[in-house]
Amino acid sequence: MKEAPLFTDVADGPDDGQAFWLTADDGVGLRVGLWNREAEKGTVLLFPGRTEYIEKYGRTAVNLAACGYATLAIDWRGQGLADRLLGDIMSGHVHHFTDYQRDVAAMIKAARQLDLPKPWHLLAHSMGGCIGLRSLVQGLPVESCAFSGPMWGIQMADALRPLAWSLSWSSRRLGMGHVYAPGTVSNSYVLVEPFERNKLTTDRDMYKYMIDQVQAHPELGLGGPSLRWLHEALVETRALAQVPSPSVPCFIVAGSDEEIVDMYRIRDRAARWPGARLEIIAGGRHEVLMDNPEIRKRVMRDFCQFFGDAAKTNKNARINPVSHSVAGGQAPQSQAS
Repeated sequence: MKEAPLFTDVADGPDDGQAFWLTADDGVGLRVGLWNREAEKGTVLLFPGRTEYIEKYGRTAVNLAACGYATLAIDWRGQGLADRLLGDIMSGHVHHFTDYQRDVAAMIKAARQLDLPKPWHLLAHSMGGCIGLRSLVQGLPVESCAFSGPMWGIQMADALRPLAWSLSWSSRRLGMGHVYAPGTVSNSYVLVEPFERNKLTTDRDMYKYMIDQVQAHPELGLGGPSLRWLHEALVETRALAQVPSPSVPCFIVAGSDEEIVDMYRIRDRAARWPGARLEIIAGGRHEVLMDNPEIRKRVMRDFCQFFGDAAKTNKNARINPVSHSVAGGQAPQSQAS
C-alpha cells in the first residue's frame, strides 16, 4: 500500500494519523485512514455515511483512542479522495450498491496487511450502516457492531415514495441516471444550508468543523446523490429489510429529531435483532457522533463500553462454549434519554 494524503490540519485526530491508497478488485481507487495503530483493546472499522470522508472522523478517533482502540476509516468510491465515478465530481453516484462491498473487501485486506490489533469492531453511520449490515450478513470479521442513524431506509413523505421509485427507475432507462435527485444540489450540504436549518447536528462548533474542512480542502466535498444512487439505495434497503439479522452483538443509536433516515426501519430491525440495544437520543439529529458535547460524550462512552463487553463475552464463549453463550432474545424497547 502506498501512503496517501491525510489532512491533519482539519481532522483534529490523534497525532499518529496515516492514510493509504487501496484499489478495489474492479480497479476503483480508494483511501483508508488509520489512527492509534498500536492500540491495546482492538480496532474499530469505521464506515462513514454518504458525502463523508476520513477527516470528518478525526475527533471520533480521538475518543476511540482514549478508550484504547485504533480507528480505520474509509473513503467510499465516489467520495472523499477515492475515485469519483462521473465527470461531475460533485455528484454522489454508484453504479451498483453492491459495489461498496468491493470497497469493504479492500478495507479488510488492508486491515490484515497492516496487522491491526484485534478484536475488530464495526462502527457505521448512515449509508455506512446500510453497507455495514450487508457486510455483516456476508460475514464481516468483527466481534460486535454499533450503528449511528443507520440508513436502513430513506425518510420521505409517503406520497413521494412512489415518485422516487418511478423517477429513479426510469432515469436509468433513459440514460439520465447521472442527474441529481430532485431537491438536491451540486454543492456540499454544509456550505449551502445555514446552521439554523441543518438536519445534522445541534452543535454549532461541530457544524463549523464540517464547514472548515470542505472549505480548506474542497476536493473532499460532495453534492447531492444521483438518480441512479437513489434507485440503488432504495433497492438495497428494501432487500436488506427482508434479510434476517446476523448473530453479532449490536448497539444502535439514533436522534429523536432524525429527518434523513427511516426510523421505522431502524426500530423494526432492532426488534428483529436478538439482543440488540436501541437508544433514541433525546434532541439528537442525524449525526449523534457529532452533536453537542454531552451527547457525544455519552454515545462514545457507551459504544466503547459495548465494544469491550462484547469482546469479553465472545472470548469467554470461545473458551467455554458449553457453559457460556452470547445472550439472545427479543430486543428491548428503545430508551429515550
